[in-house]
Amino acid sequence: MIQIGIDVGGTKIEAAALDANGQFLARVRSPNPGNYDGAIRTIGELIARAESEAGAMGSIGVGTPGSISPRDGLMRNSNATFLNGRAFREDLETALGRQVRMANDANCMALSEAVDGAAAGARSAFAVIVGTGVGGGLVVDGHIVEGANGMGGEWGHVPLPWMTAAEYPGPSCWCGQSGCLDMLISGTGFRQDHAARSGQMLDGAAIVEAARHGEADAVASLDAYVDRLGRALAMIANIVDPDVFVFGGGMSNVEAIYARLPAVIDRYSFGGDWKGQVVPARWGDSSGVRGAARLWPR
Repeated sequence: MIQIGIDVGGTKIEAAALDANGQFLARVRSPNPGNYDGAIRTIGELIARAESEAGAMGSIGVGTPGSISPRDGLMRNSNATFLNGRAFREDLETALGRQVRMANDANCMALSEAVDGAAAGARSAFAVIVGTGVGGGLVVDGHIVEGANGMGGEWGHVPLPWMTAAEYPGPSCWCGQSGCLDMLISGTGFRQDHAARSGQMLDGAAIVEAARHGEADAVASLDAYVDRLGRALAMIANIVDPDVFVFGGGMSNVEAIYARLPAVIDRYSFGGDWKGQVVPARWGDSSGVRGAARLWPR
């Protein structure tokens, strides 16, 4: 049987069909309609299109922003807010008449990269998603670690570790806390930090390019970003100590961070003897939909 993966994004919903070797048999997408009933209808249409192109029916896995509460089965913490408080998996199964497996989109990315991506062969991998916000997912021995409360990997909503006096208490976060990584090491946080330093609101690529040419404020912004990101990763290393950190999201395209982060992680990790890997995702933007498909074993 083939595997169908669904990636529910903020602006689009994508479906892909994979064969037993992980090759794409079909890949289709539609705009996210931005409402609950429309999303369920769109997912059904995309599955039908993917299976038609692939010429077979498949198992169905769905990657979503947010997570399912293990207590009441309802969605929570999704930036696609129309999903929150809804029994999304059950309603989708009713609409499709088929069984569905569902996981957080960052967990799906981690699974994809652990199966046949940049972390293939590693016992443990932590997915680092740094884009508009910050997400994460942990896979150990080929299995997603969601935790007892379904909150595993939610490192975006812990405070920046080893804050300096100038950083404390950090900006207020939409979650209600202050100093969250989501506000400081996301692409958004990178841009805002540079704007506060230079008075210029530039996108991340422009800041990195300016730093490459030696522009002082841009160099300082990139240095501060790498140090904060390294501190955050060192905290994960001290708790989980994954073999591989795999990066996705817009900031994963900043090639300069990969050579610089290991030394920062090593400096802040307990004992100062960290020797893990920091690598970009092999499958890039395809990791989410591939990981969703892989929620069912081959």
